[in-house]
Amino acid sequence: MSLALADPDGAAAVQLRRLRWQARRGMLENDLLLGRFFERHGPGLDAAAMTALGRLLDLPDGLLLDLVLGQVALPDAIDGAAERAVLRLLRAC
Repeated sequence: MSLALADPDGAAAVQLRRLRWQARRGMLENDLLLGRFFERHGPGLDAAAMTALGRLLDLPDGLLLDLVLGQVALPDAIDGAAERAVLRLLRAC
């Protein structure tokens, strides 16, 4: 069980709610992908995954969609193990 589920008012739950808000995008495709991602994986994200997701959500809409579709590689500045793991989960949605 993730920390977000264990304590709905705790730091992990707050961070997850902030990420959900940040995930509201200008592109319908991203909104659909991210919505499914949060439904399937949101409650189980640990702190490292939430941080990595935040870094991915900081990217422009077009680049984020291209990453999820596998059309481009992660930028070197955010190419870490946690980011790659979250990206794999996004691609599975």
